[in-house]
Parts: sequence; structure tokens; C-alpha cells
Amino acid sequence: MEQGIASGISILNNIKEQFSLKEMDVNSYSPLSLAFIGDSVFDLVVKTVIVGRANCPANVLHRRTSNIVKAESQSRMAQWYIDNNILSEEENNIFRRGRNAKSVTTAKNASIADYRRATGVEALIGYLYLMGRTDRLVELVKLGMEAVRTDA
Repeated sequence: MEQGIASGISILNNIKEQFSLKEMDVNSYSPLSLAFIGDSVFDLVVKTVIVGRANCPANVLHRRTSNIVKAESQSRMAQWYIDNNILSEEENNIFRRGRNAKSVTTAKNASIADYRRATGVEALIGYLYLMGRTDRLVELVKLGMEAVRTDA
């Protein structure tokens, strides 16, 4: 493991410390709050993979990333997780809370069903991040990317 990457939760702990954030029970967060942060974390993981695989022009990086982080791809990942019984009971509960949350925003380029499943995935990613379970978070993203065979 490279220096500086010693702990997957070090960035979260560093943010909490530097900004004097109080500890909160992650289970008290709304599913849409979990999805809000999960969206960014999912994006960061995917972008890290994309850049790590090929140092190429930004427009190519963006296109490859967009193909993975779009609601349709996340929805396919969610369906694969469910079909293959990948999620634990706890993870499945968080996913369902996110999927069933009533959002005021709507999908621009996705069906309502895809958008809701994508929100469930993002809520799960946000939950795992805030719980410090980054190994599991990365494992789920990796499995999902492999399952939907994105061109990352």
C-alpha cells in the first residue's frame, strides 16, 4: 500500500477533525442525505479508477466516467446486487431506504425506476463511507462496474 493511502477512512477522519464536525449516528441521516454524499463518493471512486487506468484528455475521462456514474448504469448495478444476493441485510435495508425516498428532483436522462435504484445505490455508498467501511464500498463499486461491463 502506498504512503498516504494507509487508511480508507483517514480522509473522513481528517475532514471531521479539521472542520470540528461532531460525531453523528449515521443511521439518523435521511436516505437522501446519504445519497447526496454517496453520489460524490461514487464519483470519486470511479474517477480514481478511470484516471488510474489511462492518463488521457479530460473529455475522454469525462465520457468514460459519465458512462458509469449515470443512473442507468447504477440501476443495472443495483439489479445485479439484488439478483446475485450481494448485499447484506443491513446494506439491503439502506439501499431500499434510498430507493424508496421521495426526491423533489427527477432524472434528466433516466426512467423513474432507474433513478430510484441509482438513488438507492448512492445512499448505500454514502452510508458505507460515513461508517468508515471503505473496503466494502470499493468492493461494491468494483463488482458493480464488472457486472455492467462499463468501458472504464
